[in-house]
Amino acid sequence: MVVFDTNCELARTLTAAYRHCLPEAQFIDFANHTPEAILGSFAALVASDLVVLIQSTNFRLEAFRIRVELFKRGLKVIEHPHLARMQGAEEGYYIDALAYDGAYFRGVGKGLKAIIDTSTSGWLDSGGAQFPDAKLVFGSSFESAKLNVGDYSDMPNVGGQFPIGEVFTEAIDLEAVHGRVRIHAFGDTSFKVNRPAKPITLIVVKGQVVDTEDSTPEFDTVLANIRADEQVVWLRELGLGLNRAFTQTRTVSDIGSYERMCGMHLSLGAKHGIYGKPNFKRGDGKHHVDVFAVTQEVVFGESVVYRDGVWIV
Repeated sequence: MVVFDTNCELARTLTAAYRHCLPEAQFIDFANHTPEAILGSFAALVASDLVVLIQSTNFRLEAFRIRVELFKRGLKVIEHPHLARMQGAEEGYYIDALAYDGAYFRGVGKGLKAIIDTSTSGWLDSGGAQFPDAKLVFGSSFESAKLNVGDYSDMPNVGGQFPIGEVFTEAIDLEAVHGRVRIHAFGDTSFKVNRPAKPITLIVVKGQVVDTEDSTPEFDTVLANIRADEQVVWLRELGLGLNRAFTQTRTVSDIGSYERMCGMHLSLGAKHGIYGKPNFKRGDGKHHVDVFAVTQEVVFGESVVYRDGVWIV
């Protein structure tokens, strides 16, 4: 079953593509059906059936948390949200990112997990020879890495938000993270990718962003919002994006899509539901803001895993 809208060009393009690939599927135009009718259609499906959600924004079905509830029913889900945020050349970048290279995603993903899960330290170089002090050090072992690579064999649910291509973890000891990291983009208050004219440097002490260099008013607002709710700005997630369709120059405006970008991103704020920490109560954190590092080199333990724009696992 494919539930779609026609409110932007990318949604219309994806709907046409799914009609071509799934000619026997049931197609439901969100605008022409009530939430009750759509929920009734879901009820007719059986476990392992596929639901595709093509959304210019995000479908609202009253209190129905659509993807979570579909997973509870044992359904497979492919979700394409916030498509209206991407226009022009970004539409092509997004479509390119949907191409699936199983050997690459699964091979690199599992290789990174094996290295991360056995490493006791690591670092991220975001400066190269020009900015040699721009190094973020992880003086800690890492949480067990999670994979979003299209292999659902060991997972309770099949599917999720597309495009895919990511490995993520975080330091077990958040206070062991320190140094400097240059970011070329960040998620702003409208959940869009904001690209400053020059990289912003974050200064990290004991796992917290304590200062910046070359910041912008928009990024200052992001930090101020986090501090207003959480007092300090924690650095938590280490996201290793694998999707080669997105780079530092091939960008899309939707932050949820762009976080698959080939390179490293980090999260700011205490919110991270996957990894519990002794001093963080689940639900207390209000902010999880993705920021994208100028990734020159990434090292876990003794292994260089990223250099010259590619993962080398």
